[in-house]
Amino acid sequence: MEDDEEFIDFYALLEVEANCDRSAVEKSYRQLAQLYHPDHSETADVGKFQEATRAYKVLKDAKRRAEYDRQRNAHLGIEEPAPTPRDDIVIDGATAVQDAEVHEQILLALYKQRRENAREPGMMPYYVQRELDCSDESFEFHTWYLKSKGFIEITQQSELAITIEGVDHVISQSRAAKEKLLLEQAKSSEG
Repeated sequence: MEDDEEFIDFYALLEVEANCDRSAVEKSYRQLAQLYHPDHSETADVGKFQEATRAYKVLKDAKRRAEYDRQRNAHLGIEEPAPTPRDDIVIDGATAVQDAEVHEQILLALYKQRRENAREPGMMPYYVQRELDCSDESFEFHTWYLKSKGFIEITQQSELAITIEGVDHVISQSRAAKEKLLLEQAKSSEG
C-alpha cells in the first residue's frame, strides 16, 4: 500500500480472520470473485471484484502478507508480539517420524493416481493438502522435501505427480514393510 492511499483492511474485505491460513483466503476470494465478476450479470461489481483481487494477491503471498500485516497493525494500533528466539523451537524425534508418515501418505496418493490414471497422473495440491489436513506451511515443507528428493514433480498443469524415483521409493518401502511383517509372523509362530 502506498503512503498516500487510504488504508483498506484486506481481511475484512475478504471476510476472513487475520490469523487464517492461505486456503481460507483463497476460498473466500473465489466466492467473492465469482459473485462480483463482471460476467455475472446479476451481481457484477467491477470495483469490488478488483478490490477482492488486490486483497487476495497480497494475502496469498507470505512476504507481501507479512509486510501488509505490519502496516495493518501500525494503522490499527496493534502492538506486534516480540519475536520468539529461534533456539526456543524444539523439534523432537516424534515430529520427524510424523513427517515421514505424511511423506509416505503423499507418495501413496500420487502413486495410486498415476497407477490408476496414467494419462492424467497429477493431483491438485489443494486436494492432497485437504486429505492430509495440514497447514499451508507444513504442506509446503512436505512438498519441498519430496521435490528436492526427486520423488514428486509439478506438472505443466500445476499438479503434483509422482516421479520414477518416487514410484521406486514406494515399492521399496512396501517390500520392506512386507518383509518386516513376515519376520514378525515367523517369530510369533516360533514362540
